Amino acid sequence: MVDECSPSSTRPARPLHLTVDVYEQLKDKITPNGFTLERAIQSGVDNPDSGVGLYAGDEECYSVFGPLFDAVIEDYHGGYKPSDKHVSDLDAAKLKGTVDPEGKYVLSTRIRVGRNIRGLGLSPGCSRAQRREVESLVTKGLANLKGDLAGKYFPLNGMSEADRKQLVADHFLFKKGDRFLESAGANRDWPEGRGIFHNNEKTFLVWVNEEDQMRIISMQSGGDAKQVFERLVRGISAIEEQVKAAGREFAHNDHLGYIHSCPTNCGTGMRASVHVQLPKVGAHPNFKKWCAKLRLQPRGIHGEHSESDGGVYDLSNKERLGKSEVQLVQTMIDGVNTLIAAEKALAEGKPLPSELQ
Repeated sequence: MVDECSPSSTRPARPLHLTVDVYEQLKDKITPNGFTLERAIQSGVDNPDSGVGLYAGDEECYSVFGPLFDAVIEDYHGGYKPSDKHVSDLDAAKLKGTVDPEGKYVLSTRIRVGRNIRGLGLSPGCSRAQRREVESLVTKGLANLKGDLAGKYFPLNGMSEADRKQLVADHFLFKKGDRFLESAGANRDWPEGRGIFHNNEKTFLVWVNEEDQMRIISMQSGGDAKQVFERLVRGISAIEEQVKAAGREFAHNDHLGYIHSCPTNCGTGMRASVHVQLPKVGAHPNFKKWCAKLRLQPRGIHGEHSESDGGVYDLSNKERLGKSEVQLVQTMIDGVNTLIAAEKALAEGKPLPSELQ
């Protein structure tokens, strides 16, 4: 899975936050887990075309290297300051409406979050032993899931060819990280300690030790975002219960919300998305401008940097930090419905929705 630490041809150039003064201030500091500034910036050094180029190797990076991470976060997350507080809200009952209630445009809905366990290194800085501990702890918890969440874990290391082919066919199999994650150190010891869990209905997944220790995913055909979100919340809660039973907890604080290896994902770590068919809207010269106005991020259906296929786009919330999970899913629902209304208007030669005028 590629995230915003990697480049985008549509992303404007960002200011350089690693000044000489900041470098001199932080160059000799080290986190309790042994992570250094040199390792935090290595991906950006190796890849000058990075969008952010900065990764945390453990939760403490955000405080030990605070002058750099704070500046990047404030810039990327729209002025989010070190004194700001992040509030989480996973109450699915607060969502209003759904996407494409007529069922004519949305092909599928998918919501994911990231989670990491406090005290165990994030992917760029974890040891082999820590990665194994993450896998052991998480898979024991997943084995206890009940009802519609119950399923099976498939370790990447030693995976049978039959399982590999099926996971590829289901579009569940994740690959070794790209050059940005490689430089960050997130690909070490691949594929050991990595794997994929999915429930029997194939509507709930957990990726273990990919870019973050856990990527928890809920998805299904159609546009019932509330149902997708409600399943995700139950899954998160059940996993957190197992983590706590093992004497651990998710990495989280009042300022950054849920901690992630890439600072662009801190806060909710949430990406609520739909695959939606919008051939006329997508071909309109103002498409990207409309998405930005609605706080949506457009992608091709094969992920970031890919093109549309048959007028189908992947649309998701753009924000992560400073807004709650409920707010971000609602942003996606409302924004996509506005673009569907625009698609109808363009097809019928009628005025565009007022939100886009």
